[in-house]
Amino acid sequence: MEDQKTVLILGAGVMQLPAIKIARRLGWRVAVADADPSAPGARLADLFFHVDLKDTEGLLAAARKLASEGGLHGVFTAGTDFSTSVAYVAERMGLPGIPYEVALRAKDKALMREHLHRAGIPVPRYAVLSREERANRLLEEGRRIPFPLVVKPADNMGARGVRLVRDTPELEEAVESAAACSLSGKVVLEEFLEGPEFSIDAVVWQGEVHICGVADRHIFFPPYFVEMGHTMPTDIPPSVRAELEEVFVRAVKALGITEGAAKGDVFYTGRGPVIGEIAARLSGGYMSGWTYPYASGVDVTEAALRIAVGLPPGDLSPRWQRVCAERAFLSIPGVIRDIEGFHLLRLEPGVKKTFLRISPGDRVRFPTNNVEKCGNVLALGGTREEAVSRAEESVSRVRLVLLPGDAETSSFLFEDTSFPSAFSLDPQEEVHLSRLSSLYRSLPRVSPPYRVRKVGLNAYVDILPLRVKQDRDWYYHTIGEILEEMDTYLASVSPLPWILGRDFWAALLKGGWQGARWYVDTLRGGVDPRTLEPVG
Repeated sequence: MEDQKTVLILGAGVMQLPAIKIARRLGWRVAVADADPSAPGARLADLFFHVDLKDTEGLLAAARKLASEGGLHGVFTAGTDFSTSVAYVAERMGLPGIPYEVALRAKDKALMREHLHRAGIPVPRYAVLSREERANRLLEEGRRIPFPLVVKPADNMGARGVRLVRDTPELEEAVESAAACSLSGKVVLEEFLEGPEFSIDAVVWQGEVHICGVADRHIFFPPYFVEMGHTMPTDIPPSVRAELEEVFVRAVKALGITEGAAKGDVFYTGRGPVIGEIAARLSGGYMSGWTYPYASGVDVTEAALRIAVGLPPGDLSPRWQRVCAERAFLSIPGVIRDIEGFHLLRLEPGVKKTFLRISPGDRVRFPTNNVEKCGNVLALGGTREEAVSRAEESVSRVRLVLLPGDAETSSFLFEDTSFPSAFSLDPQEEVHLSRLSSLYRSLPRVSPPYRVRKVGLNAYVDILPLRVKQDRDWYYHTIGEILEEMDTYLASVSPLPWILGRDFWAALLKGGWQGARWYVDTLRGGVDPRTLEPVG
């Protein structure tokens, strides 16, 4: 009977919480395994096993213990890279699932591409470099696949170690970085695909693939691939969606995923759909556990759990049609001093869920992958415009205030060229900026060379004749909005007896609101933001 099922869920983190809660709601006995006993899902489980998810023998021992003490009916994960561990345990315990060999094909990007290519499924042109081959074959393969190309570890997730490479000098460093993120040491070089990218989730029951959502992925910050959100459902034409789904289903079947779940990242290019990745699990990134249920009323996690214990998935027909937009927020490098505005987001219209990954005192960095972001907001709307507006408006209310005087923040704002700026200037505006005073200067008795704006009661700023005032930074702020907020802030603190010049603008343009606020706070502390030496 369904209410007597026991399921072993691999992972007790945020991405596994929906599965743990659903299994408990179904009346099942829930066991959870994780290397972190303080993970949020650990306390929700009936039984917790302190086992690393890479430790397949330890997981198998836990499964045998469960089987001997009341039975075990299925093994499950979502949002982790351990579908191989699920398959290993399920296969040896005679439980529902895919063969371990199939799970390996779906996890290892090199094996996946090789298998799909042989099956006639469109994949990027690629080459695989093992640990032993890298030194000898690197330049040869780099010449065979035209630049720009993408370098990635063969067996990781969350865009860790993934990088766009534009020329030969960048190639060796990118390959070594990717290899450091690979358990096997294997690295994949592949063709860079031009075109929008989509995420697709599905459950698979008795060989039939049931699509459960197609979302637009929003990728930023080259040469890295950081997903700053997704929007569910996609708004592409039905004919294009049908093409994407058809290729995805073919890929799932070609890999041999006949029971369980499947997740795909698919590009739509000039030559049609191309498979970026197929995984034998539900997606992470909030799609399967949150945005698809919010948008459709269908709980795909419950369907996948049911399949994991040998039950049919149930009714997968959407109950309604809404739009859910997920948007992430990030930080420039530094140390978090305060987090403002986040706790009020759940009161915003349409906001369904918020996630915060950081705390005051944490050192943060500008993201190079999908695990280095600071938080997320999920908003629902009756239309795409409404959902996106609600999500972005909510993100714009978050303020991550950085500790003044930090060397990493200063370096990012004034020296770093490897990351994009929050705002960009055209050549004429660059000329105007170069003519401003270098940092700050005492208030003069005579007019400065450029119009000076009084900011609040306590500071003055050289104003540039900017055309970019409608551009927005990573928090969806315009330059005008940032200056207005600085008005309010500077009116509430002790006097700042300087005109803020070129370096203030450099901090604002590079780091957006965070850069401007950090600059002022550092200067108020008597420290030069560029040199980090005491102000004379």
